[in-house]
Amino acid sequence: MSIKEKIIQFMMEEAYKPMTFEELAGAFNISQDDMIRFLYVLEEMEKEGSIIKTRKQRYGIPERMDLIVGKLYGHEKGFAFLIPDKEGYGDVFVPLENLNGAMHNDRVIVRLVKKGNGDRAPEGEVIRILERANEYVVGTFEKSRNFGFVIPQESRIFYDIFIPKEMMGKAENGQRVVVKITRWPERRRNPEGKIVEILGYKEEPGVDILSIIKMFNLPEDFPEKVKNQLKDIPEAVTSKDIKGRLDLRDLPIVTIDGEDAKDLDDAVSVEKLPNGNYKLGVHIADVSHYVKENTPLDKEAQKRGCSVYLVDRVIPMLPPKLSNGICSLNPKVDRLTLSVFMEINPNGEIVNHEIYESVIRSRERMTYTDVYKIVENKDAEVMKRYEDLVDSFNLMKELALILKANRMRRGSIDFDIPEAKIILDDNGKPIEIRKRERNIAHQIIEEFMIACNETIAERMYWLNVPFVYRVHENPDLDKIAALNRFLHNLGYRIKGIGDEVHPKALQEIVEKVKGKKEERVVNTFLLRSLKLAKYCEECLGHFGLASKYYTHFTSPIRRYPDLIIHRILKESLHNKLDEKRQAHYNKILKEIAKTSSEMERLAEEAERETEKLKMAEYMSYHIGEEFTGIISGVTNYGMFVELENLIEGLIHVSYMVDDYYHFDESNYCLRGERTKKTYGIGDEVRVRVIRSDVEKRQIDFVLVE
Repeated sequence: MSIKEKIIQFMMEEAYKPMTFEELAGAFNISQDDMIRFLYVLEEMEKEGSIIKTRKQRYGIPERMDLIVGKLYGHEKGFAFLIPDKEGYGDVFVPLENLNGAMHNDRVIVRLVKKGNGDRAPEGEVIRILERANEYVVGTFEKSRNFGFVIPQESRIFYDIFIPKEMMGKAENGQRVVVKITRWPERRRNPEGKIVEILGYKEEPGVDILSIIKMFNLPEDFPEKVKNQLKDIPEAVTSKDIKGRLDLRDLPIVTIDGEDAKDLDDAVSVEKLPNGNYKLGVHIADVSHYVKENTPLDKEAQKRGCSVYLVDRVIPMLPPKLSNGICSLNPKVDRLTLSVFMEINPNGEIVNHEIYESVIRSRERMTYTDVYKIVENKDAEVMKRYEDLVDSFNLMKELALILKANRMRRGSIDFDIPEAKIILDDNGKPIEIRKRERNIAHQIIEEFMIACNETIAERMYWLNVPFVYRVHENPDLDKIAALNRFLHNLGYRIKGIGDEVHPKALQEIVEKVKGKKEERVVNTFLLRSLKLAKYCEECLGHFGLASKYYTHFTSPIRRYPDLIIHRILKESLHNKLDEKRQAHYNKILKEIAKTSSEMERLAEEAERETEKLKMAEYMSYHIGEEFTGIISGVTNYGMFVELENLIEGLIHVSYMVDDYYHFDESNYCLRGERTKKTYGIGDEVRVRVIRSDVEKRQIDFVLVE
């Protein structure tokens, strides 16, 4: 047990009363020589928020003082919620007057001032800011003669930033800028800052996406140390690289991806065995061969955590020389891989598996569209072009459907939530937005990757070695109860809710709403009722997949946990996971899992932000036009309507002028006072676009009678 763990355990004892530094040192028999080191440990723990020092210079555990440590999430209306670090604690509401200079995303300590009751969250006040998150802020500069202000682009930062005249640089009124905060906000004082970068006027092509990149502090280029390391990486696989690997270059292996994909992580092969079973091969780029531990490349990949896919560009985890080049499983060239061969019986059960370091040569770079044309449309022209592989694709479809059926039997939830595909012109202007197509070819790859990830996770679990799992914990029963109330109004009910809910019960709901007008709304609400999946050094299972063992192994080009997993797996294959290496991984994996989960959330938020931006811009070109949509949400101030192309807008209750409408919370609808007319979730309505605020990403509709 570490000294930090001993201190926490000591302070958690019921008899413990907050002690001074001297009293704690005495309790732990700290020698005079070790006093400074002990003080450093306490200061470090205080910065982490695991202990707190009171005004009377006494140390204690925050939770025992009605204090909670966590991250602050601002709301554009001027208040915030604390998301506690420790699980088991609910969110805490923090009104504007209790923020005390804290900002969105800061790590803070909050004192509880009001207990929660019913659906109302407890209320708190920020008493200490542990870690600032917004040293640089992106916003619009407003200039006057002697000073200026930057209005943050991030609506959850409520303070305008004061810019003294000497800190303006050459910024002009209305330009997008990056400002460095030089003085943090206080109770009644705005933050101050210095303009360090001018991005351009917001109307200029590319400035909108660049602003989001800066807002999320996403990297735009790779450091010089990384670029220097790239010089030592070959353009092609060498004979030395191949030595000792299983040679699979004659096997009919293919990649199947979207038309615009450039980082091809995975390739597949399949054959039918004499005993009636299937032999599935999943071949994953061996990125760890080129990205060695603790090199500049590795440190930069760990820092980035994952690739970020914005509407007009990719911000890769690895430089293009690797992500699009030597690591990408491009066709008709040798590539180094980790190959997982799984023997699968006709019931979809994996009865045996083998793992090899290998070398492959992909036969073709297939697209989802062409595979679909072969296995579903029987397109003669496409089948002729790939005639040597047609039987393989039909076998892949057969196996994928068997795997999916097995997954459904065990209770896996098969969400079918469509995604938007945003088409931009050469100037970044959105010219079309439509649902992204998903077909049997997508299912083939999805099922094969799930099978592979489960196989690797179960193998490493039973080897009892340090590992990173992809976990999805059981949902909170309060959220499932709220979901059930929502579903009840639509005529559905979740069966068998007791001390826990089985994913099969939720999958039954998904099946019942399939093809109905409320399908997307129900699936979205259901998804929001579940916890977020994350990376973890413990095997906690995957609720959504109804899987005991799950990991992310199949995308090491674009996800850092996959790269770490490859290293651990290869060391286990070569019997190099001795006690020293296991101790090393035990030391680093918890932090890697935590930061990778955080970077994944950041990437998803940035991706969503660029999508919302382009959706609002697209609708700004369609003011006055009419569309048909589905009511996707109802609140006391109006209702949200989602169009066929997945764009969502608000009909404010003040625009519903034929009656006074009131929010019926128990039935999730708006009801007219006089007419008794109701508008509920899933109802189809005709709307007209009246406003689209690109800055705020807000679209306003009115009903068309």
